[in-house]
Amino acid sequence: MRYIACDVATFARDLGALFTAGFSLQAVQPLDLFPHTPHLELLATLSRET
Repeated sequence: MRYIACDVATFARDLGALFTAGFSLQAVQPLDLFPHTPHLELLATLSRET
């Protein structure tokens, strides 16, 4: 599953819920969609055993 977040605090909160649901984090990629600003998007790749 791919999850995109624009806020680190909500990213951490939502990852906690996803971990509880059985997902594991495979990778996190920062995305600088707004150069020369402090804003950063995070793209996470998660997987879950079926």
